[in-house]
Amino acid sequence: MSGAVISLRVDGAQMERLKTLAERTGRPMSFYVREALDAHLEEIEYVYQLEAEAEAVRRGELQTIGLSELRSRLGLED
Repeated sequence: MSGAVISLRVDGAQMERLKTLAERTGRPMSFYVREALDAHLEEIEYVYQLEAEAEAVRRGELQTIGLSELRSRLGLED
């Protein structure tokens, strides 16, 4: 497998957990770091996208509609 190399600083507790897991399973620690990235990177990207969109709304760059208009469009009027 080829790929880029990154340097990562973790605290002592994280390192011990990672070492223990690697020893117990016979997999390299880097495998679990990649697994964690795969599991959470999309969710982190999503959070930052939501924050960017919320900021764009605050700046008036995105059109929004009120709750009553949304209810009307969805046919949820009382």
